[in-house]
Amino acid sequence: MIQHLRRSVAICALSAGAAMAQQADISIGMVLEPPNLDPTAGAAAAIDEVVYANVFEGLTRFGPDGSVKPGLAASWEISADGTVYTFTLHPGVTFHDGSTLTAADAVFSLDRARAEGSTNAQRALFANIVSAEAVDDLTLRVTLDGPDGAFLFDMAWGDAVIVAPETAETNATNPVGTGPFRFANRIEGDRIDLVRNDTYWGAPVALEAATFRFISDPNAAFAAMMAGDVDAFPNFPAPETLAQFAADPRFSVIVGSTEGETILAMNNAQAPLDDIRIRKAIAHAINRQDIIDGAMFGYGTPIGTHFAPHNPNYVDLTGLSAHDPDAARALLAEAAPAGLTLRLALPPPAYARRGGEIIAAQLRAVGIETTITNLEWAQWLEQVFNGKDFDLTIVSHTEPMDIGIYARPDYYFQYGRPDFIALNETLATTSDPAARAGLMAQMQEMIAGDYVNGYLFQLAKTGVANAAIEGLWENSPTQANDLTSVRWTQ
Repeated sequence: MIQHLRRSVAICALSAGAAMAQQADISIGMVLEPPNLDPTAGAAAAIDEVVYANVFEGLTRFGPDGSVKPGLAASWEISADGTVYTFTLHPGVTFHDGSTLTAADAVFSLDRARAEGSTNAQRALFANIVSAEAVDDLTLRVTLDGPDGAFLFDMAWGDAVIVAPETAETNATNPVGTGPFRFANRIEGDRIDLVRNDTYWGAPVALEAATFRFISDPNAAFAAMMAGDVDAFPNFPAPETLAQFAADPRFSVIVGSTEGETILAMNNAQAPLDDIRIRKAIAHAINRQDIIDGAMFGYGTPIGTHFAPHNPNYVDLTGLSAHDPDAARALLAEAAPAGLTLRLALPPPAYARRGGEIIAAQLRAVGIETTITNLEWAQWLEQVFNGKDFDLTIVSHTEPMDIGIYARPDYYFQYGRPDFIALNETLATTSDPAARAGLMAQMQEMIAGDYVNGYLFQLAKTGVANAAIEGLWENSPTQANDLTSVRWTQ
Protein backbone atom coordinates (compact mmCIF):
# COMPACT_ATOMS: atom_id res chain seq x y z
CA MET A 1 0.00 0.00 0.00
CA ILE A 2 -8.61 4.08 -12.57
CA GLN A 3 -7.72 6.93 -14.60
CA HIS A 4 -4.14 7.82 -15.25
CA LEU A 5 -2.63 11.04 -16.45
CA ARG A 6 -0.42 9.63 -19.18
CA ARG A 7 0.90 6.50 -20.84
CA SER A 8 4.51 5.91 -21.60
CA VAL A 9 5.84 7.20 -24.91
CA ALA A 10 7.80 3.96 -25.06
CA ILE A 11 4.57 1.96 -25.08
CA CYS A 12 2.22 4.12 -27.08
CA ALA A 13 2.91 5.49 -30.56
CA LEU A 14 2.15 9.20 -30.21
CA SER A 15 2.49 12.28 -32.31
CA ALA A 16 5.39 14.56 -31.42
CA GLY A 17 3.04 17.18 -30.03
CA ALA A 18 1.18 14.70 -27.84
CA ALA A 19 4.44 13.23 -26.60
CA MET A 20 5.68 16.66 -25.55
CA ALA A 21 2.46 17.28 -23.61
CA GLN A 22 2.59 13.96 -21.84
CA GLN A 23 6.14 14.34 -20.63
CA ALA A 24 4.93 16.67 -17.89
CA ASP A 25 2.78 14.15 -15.99
CA ILE A 26 3.55 10.90 -14.19
CA SER A 27 1.59 8.04 -12.65
CA ILE A 28 3.17 6.30 -9.65
CA GLY A 29 2.07 2.90 -8.33
CA MET A 30 1.87 2.21 -4.60
CA VAL A 31 1.00 -0.99 -2.73
CA LEU A 32 -0.66 0.66 0.27
CA GLU A 33 -3.11 3.54 0.40
CA PRO A 34 -2.33 6.12 3.09
CA PRO A 35 -5.00 6.25 5.81
CA ASN A 36 -4.68 10.05 5.78
CA LEU A 37 -2.35 12.68 4.34
CA ASP A 38 -0.96 14.28 7.52
CA PRO A 39 2.56 12.97 8.22
CA THR A 40 2.47 14.60 11.67
CA ALA A 41 -0.52 12.51 12.76
CA GLY A 42 -0.04 8.99 11.49
CA ALA A 43 2.42 6.09 11.58
CA ALA A 44 1.73 4.68 8.11
CA ALA A 45 4.71 4.83 5.75
CA ALA A 46 2.31 5.34 2.83
CA ILE A 47 1.59 8.89 4.04
CA ASP A 48 5.18 9.99 3.50
CA GLU A 49 5.34 8.06 0.24
CA VAL A 50 2.89 10.61 -1.17
CA VAL A 51 3.61 13.86 0.66
CA TYR A 52 7.26 13.84 1.85
CA ALA A 53 9.23 16.56 -0.01
CA ASN A 54 6.36 16.83 -2.49
CA VAL A 55 3.65 18.53 -0.42
CA PHE A 56 5.26 19.06 3.01
CA GLU A 57 8.74 20.19 4.00
CA GLY A 58 10.69 20.37 7.26
CA LEU A 59 13.54 22.48 8.55
CA THR A 60 15.90 19.85 7.14
CA ARG A 61 15.34 16.98 4.73
CA PHE A 62 16.91 13.72 3.62
CA GLY A 63 18.75 13.55 0.34
CA PRO A 64 18.63 10.41 -1.82
CA ASP A 65 21.91 9.25 -0.26
CA GLY A 66 20.56 9.60 3.28
CA SER A 67 22.47 12.79 4.05
CA VAL A 68 20.75 15.61 5.91
CA LYS A 69 20.28 18.72 3.77
CA PRO A 70 18.75 22.15 4.34
CA GLY A 71 14.99 22.26 3.89
CA LEU A 72 12.95 25.27 4.88
CA ALA A 73 15.97 26.31 6.93
CA ALA A 74 18.57 27.90 4.68
CA SER A 75 21.21 27.59 7.39
CA TRP A 76 21.69 27.11 11.12
CA GLU A 77 24.11 27.80 13.92
CA ILE A 78 24.71 25.55 16.93
CA SER A 79 25.82 26.93 20.30
CA ALA A 80 29.16 25.85 21.74
CA ASP A 81 27.47 23.58 24.28
CA GLY A 82 25.31 21.96 21.58
CA THR A 83 21.99 22.89 23.19
CA VAL A 84 20.80 25.88 21.12
CA TYR A 85 20.04 25.68 17.40
CA THR A 86 19.35 28.94 15.58
CA PHE A 87 17.75 28.37 12.19
CA THR A 88 17.51 30.98 9.44
CA LEU A 89 14.49 30.27 7.24
CA HIS A 90 14.34 30.87 3.51
CA PRO A 91 12.59 34.15 2.71
CA GLY A 92 9.53 34.26 0.46
CA VAL A 93 8.16 30.83 1.34
CA THR A 94 4.39 30.51 1.12
CA PHE A 95 1.96 27.75 1.97
CA HIS A 96 -0.29 26.42 -0.75
CA ASP A 97 -3.15 28.62 0.50
CA GLY A 98 -1.02 31.71 -0.12
CA SER A 99 -0.11 32.49 3.49
CA THR A 100 3.51 33.31 4.28
CA LEU A 101 5.70 30.92 6.24
CA THR A 102 7.29 32.49 9.31
CA ALA A 103 9.26 31.25 12.28
CA ALA A 104 5.99 31.33 14.23
CA ASP A 105 4.72 28.44 12.07
CA ALA A 106 7.81 26.44 12.96
CA VAL A 107 7.26 27.17 16.66
CA PHE A 108 3.66 26.05 16.32
CA SER A 109 4.66 22.84 14.55
CA LEU A 110 7.32 21.86 17.09
CA ASP A 111 5.12 22.73 20.08
CA ARG A 112 2.21 20.80 18.57
CA ALA A 113 4.35 17.73 17.93
CA ARG A 114 5.71 17.60 21.48
CA ALA A 115 2.55 18.63 23.33
CA GLU A 116 0.84 16.40 25.86
CA GLY A 117 -1.72 14.37 23.95
CA SER A 118 0.04 14.89 20.62
CA THR A 119 -1.03 12.45 17.91
CA ASN A 120 2.42 12.57 16.32
CA ALA A 121 3.59 8.97 15.88
CA GLN A 122 7.18 10.01 16.60
CA ARG A 123 6.59 12.36 19.51
CA ALA A 124 9.82 11.12 21.08
CA LEU A 125 11.77 12.98 18.39
CA PHE A 126 10.77 16.23 20.07
CA ALA A 127 11.06 15.19 23.72
CA ASN A 128 14.38 16.95 24.26
CA ILE A 129 13.09 20.36 23.13
CA VAL A 130 12.87 22.77 26.04
CA SER A 131 11.59 25.70 24.01
CA ALA A 132 11.08 26.95 20.46
CA GLU A 133 11.05 30.71 19.92
CA ALA A 134 10.50 32.99 16.92
CA VAL A 135 13.29 35.57 17.22
CA ASP A 136 11.87 37.29 14.16
CA ASP A 137 9.92 36.20 11.08
CA LEU A 138 12.85 34.28 9.60
CA THR A 139 14.78 33.23 12.71
CA LEU A 140 13.88 30.22 14.86
CA ARG A 141 15.68 29.41 18.09
CA VAL A 142 15.31 25.89 19.51
CA THR A 143 16.73 25.10 22.94
CA LEU A 144 17.35 21.48 23.93
CA ASP A 145 17.74 19.95 27.36
CA GLY A 146 21.20 18.70 26.38
CA PRO A 147 23.41 18.22 23.33
CA ASP A 148 21.83 15.97 20.71
CA GLY A 149 23.96 14.65 17.88
CA ALA A 150 20.87 13.46 15.98
CA PHE A 151 18.73 16.60 16.21
CA LEU A 152 19.18 17.78 12.61
CA PHE A 153 18.63 14.18 11.47
CA ASP A 154 15.41 13.98 13.50
CA MET A 155 14.12 17.23 12.02
CA ALA A 156 14.35 15.64 8.55
CA TRP A 157 11.70 13.02 9.36
CA GLY A 158 8.27 13.39 7.80
CA ASP A 159 6.85 13.66 11.30
CA ALA A 160 8.74 16.96 11.71
CA VAL A 161 7.40 18.87 8.71
CA ILE A 162 6.25 22.44 9.23
CA VAL A 163 2.51 23.09 9.09
CA ALA A 164 0.39 26.20 9.55
CA PRO A 165 -1.94 26.59 12.55
CA GLU A 166 -4.79 27.63 10.24
CA THR A 167 -4.73 24.33 8.31
CA ALA A 168 -3.14 21.84 10.71
CA GLU A 169 -6.42 20.24 11.75
CA THR A 170 -7.53 19.54 8.18
CA ASN A 171 -4.24 18.32 6.71
CA ALA A 172 -5.41 14.72 6.99
CA THR A 173 -7.93 15.27 4.21
CA ASN A 174 -6.75 18.51 2.59
CA PRO A 175 -2.98 18.79 3.07
CA VAL A 176 -1.58 22.32 2.84
CA GLY A 177 2.20 22.48 2.83
CA THR A 178 5.00 24.52 1.31
CA GLY A 179 6.26 21.93 -1.17
CA PRO A 180 6.63 21.95 -4.96
CA PHE A 181 3.34 20.07 -5.43
CA ARG A 182 -0.16 20.91 -4.22
CA PHE A 183 -2.87 18.45 -3.30
CA ALA A 184 -5.54 18.35 -6.02
CA ASN A 185 -7.84 15.38 -5.51
CA ARG A 186 -8.35 12.05 -3.79
CA ILE A 187 -10.58 9.15 -4.73
CA GLU A 188 -10.40 6.72 -1.83
CA GLY A 189 -9.37 3.23 -2.82
CA ASP A 190 -8.16 4.51 -6.16
CA ARG A 191 -5.74 7.44 -6.39
CA ILE A 192 -4.39 10.78 -5.15
CA ASP A 193 -3.62 13.58 -7.59
CA LEU A 194 -1.01 16.31 -7.08
CA VAL A 195 -0.34 19.31 -9.30
CA ARG A 196 2.72 21.50 -9.57
CA ASN A 197 2.91 24.46 -7.21
CA ASP A 198 3.79 27.28 -9.61
CA THR A 199 4.51 29.66 -6.73
CA TYR A 200 7.03 27.32 -5.11
CA TRP A 201 9.86 29.14 -3.32
CA GLY A 202 12.60 26.72 -4.39
CA ALA A 203 13.89 25.25 -7.63
CA PRO A 204 10.95 24.51 -9.95
CA VAL A 205 10.15 20.88 -10.63
CA ALA A 206 9.86 19.41 -14.13
CA LEU A 207 6.59 17.56 -13.61
CA GLU A 208 3.28 19.40 -13.91
CA ALA A 209 1.20 16.69 -12.23
CA ALA A 210 1.50 13.35 -10.47
CA THR A 211 -1.01 10.63 -9.73
CA PHE A 212 -0.43 8.00 -7.03
CA ARG A 213 -2.40 4.84 -7.78
CA PHE A 214 -3.03 2.16 -5.16
CA ILE A 215 -2.51 -1.39 -6.41
CA SER A 216 -1.98 -3.92 -3.65
CA ASP A 217 -2.23 -7.11 -5.70
CA PRO A 218 1.14 -8.14 -7.21
CA ASN A 219 -0.48 -9.54 -10.35
CA ALA A 220 -2.43 -6.33 -10.87
CA ALA A 221 0.74 -4.30 -10.33
CA PHE A 222 2.52 -6.32 -13.01
CA ALA A 223 -0.38 -5.86 -15.43
CA ALA A 224 -0.56 -2.11 -14.75
CA MET A 225 3.13 -1.64 -15.51
CA MET A 226 2.97 -3.74 -18.65
CA ALA A 227 -0.09 -1.85 -19.92
CA GLY A 228 1.39 1.55 -19.13
CA ASP A 229 -1.37 2.34 -16.67
CA VAL A 230 1.38 3.41 -14.28
CA ASP A 231 4.72 4.88 -15.34
CA ALA A 232 6.70 3.80 -12.29
CA PHE A 233 6.28 1.50 -9.30
CA PRO A 234 9.12 2.49 -6.94
CA ASN A 235 8.34 -0.30 -4.43
CA PHE A 236 7.21 -3.02 -6.79
CA PRO A 237 5.36 -5.88 -5.03
CA ALA A 238 6.09 -8.69 -7.52
CA PRO A 239 9.87 -9.27 -7.36
CA GLU A 240 9.46 -12.58 -9.17
CA THR A 241 8.76 -10.61 -12.37
CA LEU A 242 11.75 -8.23 -12.21
CA ALA A 243 13.82 -10.35 -14.61
CA GLN A 244 11.07 -10.01 -17.19
CA PHE A 245 11.10 -6.22 -16.84
CA ALA A 246 14.89 -6.12 -16.93
CA ALA A 247 14.85 -7.92 -20.30
CA ASP A 248 12.36 -5.43 -21.77
CA PRO A 249 13.95 -2.21 -23.13
CA ARG A 250 10.78 -0.25 -22.33
CA PHE A 251 11.57 -0.49 -18.62
CA SER A 252 14.33 0.06 -16.13
CA VAL A 253 14.63 -1.99 -12.95
CA ILE A 254 15.89 -0.04 -9.96
CA VAL A 255 17.25 -2.11 -7.07
CA GLY A 256 18.54 -0.43 -3.94
CA SER A 257 18.35 -0.57 -0.17
CA THR A 258 15.81 0.75 2.31
CA GLU A 259 15.66 1.58 6.00
CA GLY A 260 13.09 -1.19 6.33
CA GLU A 261 14.02 -3.65 9.05
CA THR A 262 11.51 -6.43 8.42
CA ILE A 263 10.73 -8.21 11.68
CA LEU A 264 8.53 -10.86 13.20
CA ALA A 265 7.35 -8.62 16.03
CA MET A 266 6.39 -10.25 19.33
CA ASN A 267 4.20 -8.92 22.11
CA ASN A 268 6.81 -8.88 24.89
CA ALA A 269 4.35 -7.89 27.63
CA GLN A 270 1.89 -10.71 27.04
CA ALA A 271 2.20 -14.38 28.00
CA PRO A 272 3.69 -16.58 26.71
CA LEU A 273 5.91 -14.14 24.81
CA ASP A 274 6.96 -12.40 28.03
CA ASP A 275 9.20 -15.48 28.48
CA ILE A 276 12.57 -14.99 26.78
CA ARG A 277 12.82 -18.74 26.22
CA ILE A 278 9.74 -18.67 24.00
CA ARG A 279 11.03 -15.69 22.04
CA LYS A 280 14.44 -17.32 21.66
CA ALA A 281 12.82 -20.54 20.47
CA ILE A 282 10.87 -18.63 17.83
CA ALA A 283 14.05 -16.85 16.71
CA HIS A 284 15.88 -20.17 16.28
CA ALA A 285 12.92 -21.68 14.41
CA ILE A 286 13.20 -19.05 11.69
CA ASN A 287 15.21 -19.66 8.54
CA ARG A 288 15.83 -16.16 7.20
CA GLN A 289 17.15 -17.20 3.81
CA ASP A 290 14.09 -19.36 3.13
CA ILE A 291 11.90 -16.33 3.85
CA ILE A 292 13.99 -14.06 1.62
CA ASP A 293 13.96 -16.62 -1.19
CA GLY A 294 10.33 -17.64 -0.82
CA ALA A 295 8.68 -14.31 -0.08
CA MET A 296 11.07 -11.87 -1.75
CA PHE A 297 12.56 -14.05 -4.51
CA GLY A 298 16.06 -13.48 -3.19
CA TYR A 299 15.83 -9.72 -2.64
CA GLY A 300 16.74 -8.82 0.93
CA THR A 301 19.66 -8.89 3.37
CA PRO A 302 19.49 -11.05 6.54
CA ILE A 303 19.59 -9.08 9.81
CA GLY A 304 20.06 -10.14 13.42
CA THR A 305 19.02 -6.91 15.11
CA HIS A 306 17.03 -3.75 14.38
CA PHE A 307 19.64 -1.88 12.36
CA ALA A 308 20.29 -1.39 8.65
CA PRO A 309 23.26 -3.37 7.29
CA HIS A 310 24.26 -0.46 5.04
CA ASN A 311 24.79 1.72 8.12
CA PRO A 312 28.50 1.86 9.02
CA ASN A 313 27.60 1.22 12.68
CA TYR A 314 25.76 -2.06 11.94
CA VAL A 315 26.83 -5.09 13.95
CA ASP A 316 26.19 -8.50 12.36
CA LEU A 317 24.39 -10.46 15.08
CA THR A 318 22.61 -13.01 12.88
CA GLY A 319 24.57 -15.78 14.58
CA LEU A 320 22.73 -15.18 17.88
CA SER A 321 19.50 -16.30 16.26
CA ALA A 322 20.79 -18.73 13.66
CA HIS A 323 18.36 -21.30 12.30
CA ASP A 324 18.53 -24.15 14.83
CA PRO A 325 15.30 -26.18 15.08
CA ASP A 326 16.73 -28.54 17.72
CA ALA A 327 17.59 -25.60 19.99
CA ALA A 328 14.10 -24.24 19.45
CA ARG A 329 12.48 -27.57 20.39
CA ALA A 330 14.63 -27.86 23.52
CA LEU A 331 13.63 -24.37 24.68
CA LEU A 332 9.97 -25.09 24.03
CA ALA A 333 10.12 -28.40 25.90
CA GLU A 334 11.39 -26.46 28.90
CA ALA A 335 9.16 -23.38 28.67
CA ALA A 336 5.96 -24.74 27.10
CA PRO A 337 5.79 -28.53 27.38
CA ALA A 338 2.07 -28.52 26.64
CA GLY A 339 2.61 -26.85 23.27
CA LEU A 340 1.74 -23.41 21.92
CA THR A 341 -0.73 -21.80 19.55
CA LEU A 342 -0.03 -18.15 18.73
CA ARG A 343 -1.96 -15.55 16.74
CA LEU A 344 -0.12 -14.22 13.69
CA ALA A 345 -1.56 -10.96 12.34
CA LEU A 346 -0.48 -10.09 8.79
CA PRO A 347 -0.84 -6.66 7.13
CA PRO A 348 -1.27 -6.46 3.33
CA PRO A 349 2.29 -6.19 1.91
CA ALA A 350 3.52 -9.25 0.04
CA TYR A 351 6.53 -9.60 2.35
CA ALA A 352 4.08 -10.07 5.26
CA ARG A 353 1.49 -12.29 3.58
CA ARG A 354 4.01 -14.50 1.79
CA GLY A 355 6.50 -14.40 4.63
CA GLY A 356 3.79 -15.24 7.16
CA GLU A 357 2.95 -18.51 5.46
CA ILE A 358 6.62 -19.52 5.42
CA ILE A 359 7.16 -18.57 9.06
CA ALA A 360 4.00 -20.42 10.10
CA ALA A 361 5.43 -23.57 8.51
CA GLN A 362 8.80 -23.05 10.21
CA LEU A 363 7.15 -22.61 13.60
CA ARG A 364 4.97 -25.65 13.04
CA ALA A 365 8.12 -27.68 12.38
CA VAL A 366 9.32 -27.04 15.95
CA GLY A 367 5.91 -27.47 17.61
CA ILE A 368 4.32 -24.00 17.53
CA GLU A 369 0.96 -23.67 15.81
CA THR A 370 -0.26 -20.33 14.50
CA THR A 371 -3.65 -18.86 13.75
CA ILE A 372 -3.20 -16.48 10.82
CA THR A 373 -5.38 -13.39 10.42
CA ASN A 374 -4.98 -11.17 7.37
CA LEU A 375 -5.62 -7.52 8.23
CA GLU A 376 -6.04 -4.47 6.06
CA TRP A 377 -3.68 -1.64 6.88
CA ALA A 378 -6.18 0.42 8.87
CA GLN A 379 -7.12 -2.69 10.88
CA TRP A 380 -3.48 -3.45 11.56
CA LEU A 381 -2.86 0.08 12.84
CA GLU A 382 -5.91 -0.05 15.09
CA GLN A 383 -5.58 -3.58 16.43
CA VAL A 384 -1.84 -4.27 16.46
CA PHE A 385 0.01 -0.95 16.50
CA ASN A 386 -2.38 1.01 18.69
CA GLY A 387 -4.37 -1.74 20.45
CA LYS A 388 -1.42 -4.14 21.05
CA ASP A 389 -3.89 -6.98 20.50
CA PHE A 390 -1.64 -9.59 18.90
CA ASP A 391 0.93 -12.28 19.58
CA LEU A 392 3.02 -12.11 16.42
CA THR A 393 3.01 -9.86 13.38
CA ILE A 394 5.28 -9.14 10.43
CA VAL A 395 6.07 -5.57 9.48
CA SER A 396 8.87 -3.58 7.90
CA HIS A 397 9.97 -0.56 9.97
CA THR A 398 10.97 1.96 7.33
CA GLU A 399 11.78 4.94 9.57
CA PRO A 400 15.46 5.95 9.40
CA MET A 401 17.77 4.94 12.26
CA ASP A 402 14.85 3.98 14.48
CA ILE A 403 16.41 1.66 17.06
CA GLY A 404 15.21 4.19 19.65
CA ILE A 405 11.69 2.76 19.39
CA TYR A 406 12.91 0.00 21.72
CA ALA A 407 13.24 2.62 24.46
CA ARG A 408 9.47 3.19 24.46
CA PRO A 409 7.76 0.83 26.92
CA ASP A 410 4.36 1.57 25.38
CA TYR A 411 5.47 0.87 21.80
CA TYR A 412 3.43 -1.91 20.25
CA PHE A 413 5.88 -4.76 20.95
CA GLN A 414 6.23 -3.43 24.54
CA TYR A 415 9.91 -3.86 25.41
CA GLY A 416 11.32 -0.78 27.16
CA ARG A 417 14.09 -2.42 29.21
CA PRO A 418 15.48 0.24 31.60
CA ASP A 419 19.08 -0.52 30.62
CA PHE A 420 18.22 0.04 27.00
CA ILE A 421 16.39 3.28 27.80
CA ALA A 422 19.50 4.50 29.61
CA LEU A 423 21.69 3.68 26.61
CA ASN A 424 19.31 5.51 24.31
CA GLU A 425 19.32 8.58 26.57
CA THR A 426 23.10 8.60 26.60
CA LEU A 427 23.19 8.28 22.81
CA ALA A 428 20.90 11.29 22.49
CA THR A 429 23.38 13.51 24.33
CA THR A 430 26.53 12.13 22.69
CA SER A 431 28.02 13.79 19.63
CA ASP A 432 31.44 12.08 19.36
CA PRO A 433 31.18 9.62 16.43
CA ALA A 434 33.27 6.89 18.05
CA ALA A 435 31.32 7.08 21.29
CA ARG A 436 28.02 7.01 19.39
CA ALA A 437 29.16 3.95 17.45
CA GLY A 438 29.95 2.13 20.69
CA LEU A 439 26.58 2.96 22.18
CA MET A 440 24.75 1.84 19.07
CA ALA A 441 26.65 -1.45 19.12
CA GLN A 442 25.57 -2.04 22.73
CA MET A 443 21.96 -1.25 21.84
CA GLN A 444 21.99 -3.65 18.91
CA GLU A 445 23.50 -6.39 21.05
CA MET A 446 21.02 -5.87 23.88
CA ILE A 447 17.85 -6.25 21.83
CA ALA A 448 19.35 -9.17 19.90
CA GLY A 449 20.32 -10.91 23.14
CA ASP A 450 16.87 -10.30 24.61
CA TYR A 451 15.26 -11.74 21.45
CA VAL A 452 12.78 -8.89 21.54
CA ASN A 453 11.62 -9.70 18.02
CA GLY A 454 12.47 -12.13 15.26
CA TYR A 455 14.82 -10.18 12.99
CA LEU A 456 14.28 -11.28 9.41
CA PHE A 457 15.77 -9.14 6.65
CA GLN A 458 16.43 -5.62 5.44
CA LEU A 459 13.81 -4.85 2.85
CA ALA A 460 15.28 -4.23 -0.59
CA LYS A 461 13.95 -1.41 -2.71
CA THR A 462 12.87 -3.07 -5.94
CA GLY A 463 11.37 -0.65 -8.40
CA VAL A 464 10.26 -0.66 -12.02
CA ALA A 465 9.92 2.43 -14.18
CA ASN A 466 9.46 3.50 -17.74
CA ALA A 467 12.96 3.69 -19.19
CA ALA A 468 12.45 7.33 -20.15
CA ILE A 469 12.08 8.44 -16.52
CA GLU A 470 15.04 9.68 -14.52
CA GLY A 471 15.42 11.06 -11.00
CA LEU A 472 13.62 8.38 -8.96
CA TRP A 473 15.43 7.41 -5.76
CA GLU A 474 17.45 4.21 -6.00
CA ASN A 475 17.63 3.79 -2.23
CA SER A 476 15.10 4.75 0.44
CA PRO A 477 16.80 6.62 3.28
CA THR A 478 13.26 7.44 4.36
CA GLN A 479 9.85 6.37 3.12
CA ALA A 480 9.29 8.71 0.22
CA ASN A 481 8.55 8.99 -3.48
CA ASP A 482 10.41 12.28 -3.82
CA LEU A 483 9.46 13.72 -7.23
CA THR A 484 11.46 16.92 -6.98
CA SER A 485 14.15 15.70 -9.41
CA VAL A 486 12.01 13.38 -11.54
CA ARG A 487 11.68 14.15 -15.25
CA TRP A 488 11.07 12.54 -18.62
CA THR A 489 14.14 12.28 -20.83
CA GLN A 490 12.18 11.93 -24.09
